Amino acid sequence: MTNQEFIQCFEADRLPGELHHADHIRLAFAYLSEYTVLEAIERFTRALKCFAAARGKAGLYHETITHAYFFLIRERMVRAGGVGWEEFARRNPDLFVWKGGILSRYYHEATLESELARTVFLFPDRMG
Repeated sequence: MTNQEFIQCFEADRLPGELHHADHIRLAFAYLSEYTVLEAIERFTRALKCFAAARGKAGLYHETITHAYFFLIRERMVRAGGVGWEEFARRNPDLFVWKGGILSRYYHEATLESELARTVFLFPDRMG
């Protein structure tokens, strides 16, 4: 499935099943491949909120996690020099670890568990 097809299926709520962490990474990559950063994140977050709400899980959306991953993915894409999805995924296995993954290098657990982090993007509070 192309990036645009994947995005269209997601925005039209035609993806089968639930979205798992790896699906979020793939979607972010697709959006960032097709749109400017600001347009990509706006479209992605709007569609993600709709997807969650349609399943009665609107409260699961997390602004800090969504934005932090989005910008990590964007940086990795630029550093990779325009590789496709499969190569990107192969080069970045750390992005696919959910619990105890890459965000634990940048955020304290208590920060990510806070209601504030869920509703607005918080800058990292841990360095290294």
